Amino acid sequence: MSESDWNEPKEGVRRVAGDSVSDIEAQKTVEAVDPVRQQNEMMQTWLLETLKEQRRARRWKLFFRFFRAIVVVVALVLFWQSANKVGGGDAVSGDHVAIVNVLGQIGEEQEANADSLIRGIRAAFDNNGTRALILNINSPGGSPVHSGEVYDELLRQRSLHPDTPVYAVIRDMGASGAYYIAAGADEIYANRASLVGSIGVVSAGFGLGGLIEKLGVERRVFTSGENKAFLDPFTDMSDQQADFWQSVLTQTHQQFIKAVQDGRGDRLADNPEIFSGLVWSGEQAVDLGLIDGLASVRQVAEEQVGIRHLVDFTPEPSPWKQISREMGVQLKALLREPQLY
Repeated sequence: MSESDWNEPKEGVRRVAGDSVSDIEAQKTVEAVDPVRQQNEMMQTWLLETLKEQRRARRWKLFFRFFRAIVVVVALVLFWQSANKVGGGDAVSGDHVAIVNVLGQIGEEQEANADSLIRGIRAAFDNNGTRALILNINSPGGSPVHSGEVYDELLRQRSLHPDTPVYAVIRDMGASGAYYIAAGADEIYANRASLVGSIGVVSAGFGLGGLIEKLGVERRVFTSGENKAFLDPFTDMSDQQADFWQSVLTQTHQQFIKAVQDGRGDRLADNPEIFSGLVWSGEQAVDLGLIDGLASVRQVAEEQVGIRHLVDFTPEPSPWKQISREMGVQLKALLREPQLY
């Protein structure tokens, strides 16, 4: 065999131009890895779709739970309204002590608002079986307007029904506007650890004019009347405006003080700190004449009135408010659900 025969490729052997042994090995490695990569990608895709499907299933579950809750609330409200027509005079029979709850902040959008509380108070007095009214108070106060309206209604009902005593019982707190309402009762009771008083008026805000100036922000306010925007936090308040606003608060405070003095009379101690805005414990409040003693709602009913039967005349929120509240709870639960993308 000649030398040239050794240099020629044998039959059946094919040479790939430009491919080295390392390139061929790398090609084989890639071809071997690709199926594994494809399998992993398929697994990830399947897992993601499964999680998304679970998420959709949870959402539908929450939706039906939410829908069932609405149906239950509506049914309960309709049943309650048909079974307990508070204020009609027919739902409650026999001698009883009427209860009206003053719970939470007092104000327009709160459950403890003047319209609702007055409706409950009138329903209690209109019922022939009511032998006494107890205001069950647990509130930090709120609107002086709403508190004043309830106070005035209590005085009016007491004049119309002189034989039906009104008691106020303070639980954890009966402060500010809540105590304003309590002052309209014949007698006030609390627990030794209750917080009572806070006879004052507060108006708080911020002066942010210097801040926006440092930030380079221009404030544009158009008013008709030089004092129209004097409470705007980004507008400087003059000394005259500050004095004016203080006079408004002082007058409101004096109205509060007069209501307490009229309601408590000679029982109040001669202590100017009573009207300073301080809050007192129940034991301290007894010594100051802010309350008449230490007792619970049931103790007042049994010991002062002599009747154990309590009937709650607090108006329930409207069905729509109850439904919206339940909707809010369910929507919060829905929004807390984990999100997958």
